[in-house]
Amino acid sequence: METLQRTANRGSISTGFDIDNSVVFETANSERVYRANGNTGQRRTFTISAWVKRTALGYHRTFGVGVSGSNQMNIHFSNTHEIVWYDYHGGSYSFNYKTNRLFRDTSAWYHLVFAVDTEQGTEANRVRLYVNGVEETSFATQTEPSQNRETNWNYANGSKDVGNILNEAPFASCYMSEVYHINDQQLAPTDFGEFDDDTGIWKPKEFSGTFGSEDSYLNFDSSGSMGADSSGNSNDFTLSNITSADQATDTPTNNFCTLNPLMNNTGNYLAITEGGTRATVATTAYKTAASSIGVSSGKWYWEVKLTNMNTITAMGVTMPYYWDTDYTFGGCVYYGQPAQRYNNSSASFYGATYATGDIIGFALDMDATTPTMTCYKNNVSQGNLFSGLSIGGAGAALLPPKEDFYFAKLVAYGNNTFDINFGGYTAFTISSAASDANGYGTFEFAPPSGFYSLCSQNLALYG
Repeated sequence: METLQRTANRGSISTGFDIDNSVVFETANSERVYRANGNTGQRRTFTISAWVKRTALGYHRTFGVGVSGSNQMNIHFSNTHEIVWYDYHGGSYSFNYKTNRLFRDTSAWYHLVFAVDTEQGTEANRVRLYVNGVEETSFATQTEPSQNRETNWNYANGSKDVGNILNEAPFASCYMSEVYHINDQQLAPTDFGEFDDDTGIWKPKEFSGTFGSEDSYLNFDSSGSMGADSSGNSNDFTLSNITSADQATDTPTNNFCTLNPLMNNTGNYLAITEGGTRATVATTAYKTAASSIGVSSGKWYWEVKLTNMNTITAMGVTMPYYWDTDYTFGGCVYYGQPAQRYNNSSASFYGATYATGDIIGFALDMDATTPTMTCYKNNVSQGNLFSGLSIGGAGAALLPPKEDFYFAKLVAYGNNTFDINFGGYTAFTISSAASDANGYGTFEFAPPSGFYSLCSQNLALYG
């Protein structure tokens, strides 16, 4: 991916504390960043803080510290979506926690704070876990450490891992941003974030504490040095299978749309990888994927590259009731092959044929008197896919009315790979780095005038 693609441009909108970049971890690529423990001193007090946006469900090792399977601290999402956090040392657990709450939202960012001080006299205060500014107090598993118990933090010959632990599968599948490793302090989430006065939503803020000599801060702002420590200590992390192409502008202060692995109640779903932007199918069956964000107003643009295409593909929008149906069902409108448009089990000729390597742009106008969709092949307009649409009736195009929501949708049969680009990240190489009028998103082709990328900053203004 071009470096230019990963450079944020926030335009004229400010959120007070803007985060420009994140890094994308993909489990299939065995990606991690790590740093050897530089200090084999105190092992009782520390804080890890990070923002995480999941892109796949299941067991994923997210953070860790240690030297071996018998001496490690492991933080991961379980197969059943709980957060599991344990420290195993010397043949026993220093502590072991598993939340009752489930964390399976792949459309939003979580702020996670792991804060330890085993010297605390009160048992419940020695190990503290916070999610979005609120302490977790209900656990399915809860083994608390004895007072002054040493952990694997700063363990001799060990390392601190982000995106994994000890280079062992399964690796993380998520976006990460604002990763802090703080020694000698058990900090609170308010050192890293705050509740918005107007919305009540937990949001990032500039770190209000101080850095010790062994502390580190990863903001992933430099695409050419993704492991660079921004604390001022030069405690840089080593990259393993991470490149500049893994930098993204999907961040906690501007959350972009992705594909949603939760839309899977029938099993008819495309496999979603690459930060929720790649959808693949290799079986001779109809498979679908839908976006994590739906809209009922505004003007929106996104792109899909046909990275590998078989005969049957369809791309368009759907109402939530129909997201897992193939292209012959109602509630959806599509641009498909061969040079056709589909809605409500009917098809008619539309536009040009497309093939592997083509990029299809979609411009959805939900502010028109009736919703309108226009498609582009390699930046050439194919005209209105559908317009003047209404719900119901034989043969009617079922694009949502203004009181309903649309979701972007992909349909494929057989060997197909789609790379979708909502502007925050995509797996396909972009050369032009075009953005919308607010400076958000990174696209191969410039969005039509008045159309915007699907991200939280734009949704706050136009959605």
